[in-house]
Amino acid sequence: MFVKSLARRCVSDLSHARGHALIAASFLLGAALPPAWAQAPSGSAAEAPSPTVVNPEPSPAPSSDAAKPVAKPVAKPKPAVNPATKPSAKPKDEPKRAAKPEKAAAAAAGATATAAAATATQTSAAAPVAGAGSAAASANGGLTHPIFVLNSLDATISVIDPQTWTETKRIPTGKEPHHLYLTPDEKSLIVANALGDSLTFLDPRTAEVQRTVRGIIDPYQLRFSPDMKWMVTAGNRLNHVDIYRWDGKDVTLSKRISTGKTPSHLWIDSTSSIVYSTMQDSDELVAIDLNTQTLKWRVKTGSLPADVYGSPDDKTLFIGLTGGEGVEVYDVSGGKEARLVKTIPTGKGAHAFRGAGDRRHIYVSNRVANTLSKIDMQTQTVVAQLPGPTGPDCMDVSADGKLILLSSRWGRKMTVIDTETRKVLRQISVGKSPHGVWTLDHAPR
Repeated sequence: MFVKSLARRCVSDLSHARGHALIAASFLLGAALPPAWAQAPSGSAAEAPSPTVVNPEPSPAPSSDAAKPVAKPVAKPKPAVNPATKPSAKPKDEPKRAAKPEKAAAAAAGATATAAAATATQTSAAAPVAGAGSAAASANGGLTHPIFVLNSLDATISVIDPQTWTETKRIPTGKEPHHLYLTPDEKSLIVANALGDSLTFLDPRTAEVQRTVRGIIDPYQLRFSPDMKWMVTAGNRLNHVDIYRWDGKDVTLSKRISTGKTPSHLWIDSTSSIVYSTMQDSDELVAIDLNTQTLKWRVKTGSLPADVYGSPDDKTLFIGLTGGEGVEVYDVSGGKEARLVKTIPTGKGAHAFRGAGDRRHIYVSNRVANTLSKIDMQTQTVVAQLPGPTGPDCMDVSADGKLILLSSRWGRKMTVIDTETRKVLRQISVGKSPHGVWTLDHAPR
C-alpha cells in the first residue's frame, strides 16, 4: 500500500505528459537517486465575486497531515486522478495534458526517486550535510527575519528560524499555496492560495497572519507592477490572467483576460507597460498591454515553458523549459513581438529563476537534473553549476548573496546552498511539495 501511495503521488507530481517522458528516461538512466551529499540527515471568464476580507483564525498545532484553510474547512484530499479526465484536480504547476503511454514509466521512475528521498534519516530537523564543517553549518548569510516555505500539498507555510535553522511553526493557508510576493510597502507578504481562491497576508517580520482576502479566483502566481498600481495573477487552472488595481491596501479586479492553456509564470517590465506570461500547456509566451489591458501578441516556445525573467534593460526575456534541457532567450527590445535568439543548455527540466542580486546573473533550477545553473545575462552563457537536490524549484537569495534558499520539491526539504563553495550546507524538513520560498533579508531581485 505504501508503494502504491508513493506511485500515485508521483503520477500526480510528474504529470507533464511530454516533459516527463524526459524525466522518466533520465531517471531510468540513474538520475533518480540524489548524490551522496544530498542524502544528509534531515530533521472562463465570468466576472469574479468581489474580494472579501476575513480575520485570521488561531493557528493549530503543527501536523503532518494536510492543514485546513484559514477560514473554512477543506475537504480531505483525494488520490491523484488522471488529468485527462479531471484536469481541475491536478496539482498546480503540473499541466493538464492528456495521459500518454510513457506516463507509466514516469510513475515508476518517480516512485523510485520519492522512495529514495523518503529513506533519508529523520534524526535531525536541520542537520548540516556531512563534511560541510562547523563554520559552514553556523553561517546564515546575515539572515535575521523568518524564512517562509509554502507547502503546496499540505496547505501550510513552514516558518524557519535562520539562526537555528529549525522550523518554528506551520501556518495554515488556503488550499494549494504555490507562490508568494511582498507588497510594495514591504508590510505584508501575500501568499496565493490557488485552489483556495484566496490570498493570505502575513507579517514578514513576525510571521503572524494579518488577514485573508477571498474571492481571488485561481491565483497561482502573482506579481506587482513596478509602479505599484497593479497586482497581476496567473490563473493556472482556469486559463486566464487577472489584473487587479492596488490602492496600497486592497485589490479590485480590473480585467480578466483569457489566455492559452495553463498560464504559469509572470514578468512585468520595468516601465509597468507589459505583462509577459508563459502558457505551460500550449507552449506559448503571451504579452499583455498593461495600459489597455489587452493581449498584444503570442509566440510559440519550447516544451512546457515555466518561469520567465526579464533583463534590467527590458530587452531580453529568459524562459525555463521544464519539458526541455535549457533556457530560451528572446529579444523583446522596444516592446516588439518576441524573437527567439538562442537556447542556453542548463540541464533537464529548467524551471524557476532567481536574480543573483547583481543585475547581471540569474539562477535557474533544473528540476530533472537536480542542479542549479548560474547564467550571465550579458553573455547568455552558464558560468557556474550548483547542486539542487530532489526536485529543485523556487529559490531566494540572502542579502549578501552567499546563500541560496531552495525548495526541494520532491524531498520535502528546504535546502541551503553556499554560492561560493557551491556546496549544500544543510537541509531542513518542511511539509509536502514545498514550492515558494521567501525571506525579507533577500538580495535584489
